Amino acid sequence: MRFLAALRYRHLLLACATIAMILLLAWAGSRWAMGQARASADAMARQTARAHAGLLTSELQKFRLLPLVLSENPEIAPALRGGDPVAQRRLNATLELLAARTDAAVIYVIDRHGRTVAASNWRLPTSFVGQVYGFRPYFRDAMERGASELFALGTVSGRPGLYLARRVDRGGQALGVVVVKVEFDDVETAWARAPGITIVTDAHGVILVTSIRAWRFQTTRALDAATLADARRTLQFGAQPPRRAPLAIDGAAASVAAGGKPQRYRAAAEPAPLAGAHLIHLAPLEPPLAAARTQALLIALAILLTAGMLLGFALRAAEKRRLQRHHQARLEAEVERRTAELRDANARLIVESDERIEADRRYRAAREELAQASRLGSLGQITAGVAHEINQPVAAIRTFAENASTFLDRAAPDNARANLAQIVSLTERIGTITAELRAFARRKTPAEGNAELGSILDGTLLLLGERARGVVTLKMPRGLRQVVVRGDRIRLEQILINLLQNALDAIQGMKEARVLVEGTREGETVRLSVIDNGPGVDPEIADTLFSPFTSAKPGGLGLGLAIARDIAREFGGDIAHTANPGGGAAFHLLLKAA
Repeated sequence: MRFLAALRYRHLLLACATIAMILLLAWAGSRWAMGQARASADAMARQTARAHAGLLTSELQKFRLLPLVLSENPEIAPALRGGDPVAQRRLNATLELLAARTDAAVIYVIDRHGRTVAASNWRLPTSFVGQVYGFRPYFRDAMERGASELFALGTVSGRPGLYLARRVDRGGQALGVVVVKVEFDDVETAWARAPGITIVTDAHGVILVTSIRAWRFQTTRALDAATLADARRTLQFGAQPPRRAPLAIDGAAASVAAGGKPQRYRAAAEPAPLAGAHLIHLAPLEPPLAAARTQALLIALAILLTAGMLLGFALRAAEKRRLQRHHQARLEAEVERRTAELRDANARLIVESDERIEADRRYRAAREELAQASRLGSLGQITAGVAHEINQPVAAIRTFAENASTFLDRAAPDNARANLAQIVSLTERIGTITAELRAFARRKTPAEGNAELGSILDGTLLLLGERARGVVTLKMPRGLRQVVVRGDRIRLEQILINLLQNALDAIQGMKEARVLVEGTREGETVRLSVIDNGPGVDPEIADTLFSPFTSAKPGGLGLGLAIARDIAREFGGDIAHTANPGGGAAFHLLLKAA
């Protein structure tokens, strides 16, 4: 009963801990998701605001110089002075052409009394010609200061736009004003295609340009009485005063009332290319929030899954410990009984291990003895060539010595000294040959090491001597001789001597007998190919050519190629045989570059 009560208590604690962990993860995940969503939406809002501000700036740059250029047009002054209908008609045509080419909404000229004397829309029923705009702030400001800009609603067209005004001066007298009206339909259409909402507000918070056209001339905050009175007097925003947009902005947080439920956004502001104006982009918060919540949910599930697995492992470990304690007494007795058996088994293992070590030692010794026997066997075949290599310099030494004696008798010490130098050079060559023979016949060779490929080839050809001269040809790219390969030089020479002797045996007695040693490099692998034009390898033994006691020579033991391959593989390389397409055999020694 006590055990069951303790078990129920543990289960209750586990359930409470699980609920607390789930609540904690839900709270932390919600906060993390909101932070991630805000950061993502803020980045999107800033990026889009900069892009949309750049688009608006580039659009305005096309028109800002146009009023200045037009104010210097020689056709404007006669039309503004009045009394010349021909000049006014000519100016109408000029403005119409300029408006069509620059995509300006309308271009018109106002005299100093505020009456329009020429306009690009002079053909339309909504023509500005004859209209009085003296009450418009852009006219008054341009006449006073020389230039003015105003975003307002057209009193005739009913379309909003930016009015760019420039005063026309002649002889120190102000004749009137040139006005270019710019509309932003294309800009607003481009903004509307991007996610979120983009608006441009003036210094009073009135929305001038917007991707939601229903918000135009609505306000982001309440206007004071003076601003409202001025707007009614100048008709800047139409006959009705601006009303509040369904928008609330508090720093980077923003909300839009839509369908009775506020939608959350993140706001980013950039300076707009209008006096006192700012471009604000609202990036929706819900899409990144939904993505962040999904990510947080996946992370929470992963954490819960991991915690569940760890808890399962912990419960299993606890249960295992309990079972271990329950059976500990029985196990101790069983362990004691098995201890004697294990001691006996351990003793047998020690004996077997010693036997394996001894067997491995004998195997290595036997392999070294076999390699040594193979080298000594090769020495028997190359002795004649080495003797010839030594006899030639010995005979030359005798001749040079006799001549040196004669030169001394004739009082010609310089000639005698030259002969003695030749004798020293020849004795060095004999020493090189005998040193190579001693090194090749040495019983112990290191198991590891590196050697330059050129020294291996030179030592091999030196040992083969007269037998290889005129028959063996080396062919390899420049620089390959300097490549250092992995392996002991003496053992690698043993491999090459074995391959070359087999090739020389195969072509013995043939006319035009030749052996080619071709070197190539493929990445970290160096390939030495020994190719002869002999009769080739019998197909019946081709598959077992590298097996011990397999030989194509009468009376051969068949150990040379097997030992050569073992040595090559010991250094990370290999030996392979292929048939020579031109006849004969090709053996390929693969070595690793050091």
